[in-house]
Amino acid sequence: MRKRSHTSPPSRRWAGPGIGFIALIGAFWLIARHFGVAERLGNPLTAIAGFSLLLAPYWFFGFGWVPQFRSRPLRLLAPLGLLASWLVFVLPRGEFRWDQLTGMAAVILVVTLLLELAGQSPPGWHDWLALAILGGAVEFRFFDQAWPIAGLTGLAKLLFVDVGLYGYLSIRPIGGIGFDLRARLKDLEIGLREFCLYTPIALALGFALNFLHFHKTLGSLGGFVAGWLFTLFFVALPEELFFRGLMLNMLERRIGKNGALILSSLIFGLAHFNKRAAYFNWRYVILAAFAGLFYGRAWLAQRRLAASAITHATVDTVWSTWLR
Repeated sequence: MRKRSHTSPPSRRWAGPGIGFIALIGAFWLIARHFGVAERLGNPLTAIAGFSLLLAPYWFFGFGWVPQFRSRPLRLLAPLGLLASWLVFVLPRGEFRWDQLTGMAAVILVVTLLLELAGQSPPGWHDWLALAILGGAVEFRFFDQAWPIAGLTGLAKLLFVDVGLYGYLSIRPIGGIGFDLRARLKDLEIGLREFCLYTPIALALGFALNFLHFHKTLGSLGGFVAGWLFTLFFVALPEELFFRGLMLNMLERRIGKNGALILSSLIFGLAHFNKRAAYFNWRYVILAAFAGLFYGRAWLAQRRLAASAITHATVDTVWSTWLR
């Protein structure tokens, strides 16, 4: 008698993530309408198509889909296909720019080449240079004008998140990153626990430094949920991938857990030096560095980015809704 296989066929395995992806696109369209971004998009079909092409790798990497290529040239050139998402968006609008295209292509190729050359060696200079290039491209907003619409300039960050995920999951899998979008109740428990531990410190420091101020309006539940979902996918998860899944992960192998937690938190704080100000925003740096300790604790608890991203998204959304 033939034993019945318990392995799900590929079509069933990806049915759930596929339905979730469609629902997520719908949710982001509603968020775009809520914040008035949809009105500035022009043809919504090309905008949604371009956004979907950019979001798809980010989403499906989180469910275990990792493309593998045996051919080195194909392995190196494959991520250039991500630029199709940008072309679909800008060509119908007549906003194509050669400088943006060549700049983004150069970043992608240099990063993938660095990680290819690193091979299976322990984390070293190839990785730190790759992180510096990806982080610098986002931090200094070199490609914000690739999507020249208010509210969409952050899509360049999403492009480089896709590149980083491809690089460290496919070309040079270092392990222990914890990028998994399959929800666990434990992620919520850990994420909210670290939020509660950080909150009294943030409030005490924030008001003492004259950084936090209560809003006169309470906001709405719908606005909070929309802001939290947007922050989770476009701020928290990308930054947690960079600072915890990659930086803290690799530093820990060199200098131990505690040293890596402190150093990565300090770098995270310094990465906020130019946020919300035209000068060195030392108050933001201090608050962000302390926040980084608790985001790192959330990640270290089970080595899952979902937990630290929940802490991060909740801190940012509460701040922007009631305290900024």
